[in-house]
Amino acid sequence: MQHGAAIDIDRLCRRFTTGRRRDKTTVEAVNGISFSVDRGERLAFIGPNGAGKSTTIKMLTGLLYPSDGEATVLGIVPWEHRRDLARRIGTLFGQRSQLWAELPARDSLRMLGAIFDLRPTHVDQRIGELGALLGATELFDRPVRTLSLGQRMRCELAAAMLHQPDLLFLDEPTIGLDLLGKKLFRELLVGLNEELGTTVFLTSHDVSDIEFVADRAIVINEGTIIYDDLVKQMRRDLLATKRLNIVYQAGVVVDPVLLAKPGVAVTAVTAVTAVTAETIVIDIDTTQCSVSDVLTDALRLGPVLDLTVLDPPLEQVIEEIYRGQQ
Repeated sequence: MQHGAAIDIDRLCRRFTTGRRRDKTTVEAVNGISFSVDRGERLAFIGPNGAGKSTTIKMLTGLLYPSDGEATVLGIVPWEHRRDLARRIGTLFGQRSQLWAELPARDSLRMLGAIFDLRPTHVDQRIGELGALLGATELFDRPVRTLSLGQRMRCELAAAMLHQPDLLFLDEPTIGLDLLGKKLFRELLVGLNEELGTTVFLTSHDVSDIEFVADRAIVINEGTIIYDDLVKQMRRDLLATKRLNIVYQAGVVVDPVLLAKPGVAVTAVTAVTAVTAETIVIDIDTTQCSVSDVLTDALRLGPVLDLTVLDPPLEQVIEEIYRGQQ
């Protein structure tokens, strides 16, 4: 195991037994995984539902004992010294709140400060610093229930960072956010990492979270690591395809031939209704052609009502990994 790493895992396993008596079966949720995360690194730990992500995080935060193997987080064995570890890590789960809905976020942050045995003057100082850093100062004085999801997630991030953790665990933090909210949240995470040196351990089903937040990606499936590489390499190998959905104004005639060039495939041309707008779907291999070049050609065809740029779904990325291993 490596000394000085933020996270160090060696052959970590977790088995669960289900059923009764003769019907008992053992499920290997995490099957002998090994990896390390450097301090200050931004890691995306990804995979489909049931892959073992949440079980791994629960072991790394001390909520579960492993069946076999070893792990340290910031030099601490999580399940042996959970309280000590809690003072040095922050957690943010997209579906679970650390804030009281009826109270202003500032009151919740002060209560969390008391839980962490922080001096009241230090808590108020941290609230001021985090408010400025996250652009959330005015939000802290509003009841949490009155905030939009994006505003609440900024306050949740402040709660996770209140005690100045060295390591931040994030489980689906952008779930439910709109496109602008996701963009802002990703920028906040990268800013925290670059300004404070906070190590980021991120799980997400959103490929864009991985692309914009993480330096490195580990893919786990059926309890086993199947991919571990830098995100820039992953982008070249597995995230090179973009999809454009374009809806044109009524009466525009779409000729796919006008968009033909290497790396571009028009996969669908359909009328939204018989008499109104028409939509086209364009798949782009960005290693051969840029999105901006295709957009320029597509906009020349006529007035556009709606335009969306999509990433490949995570399931497609994992399928590509398997194909490359065969």
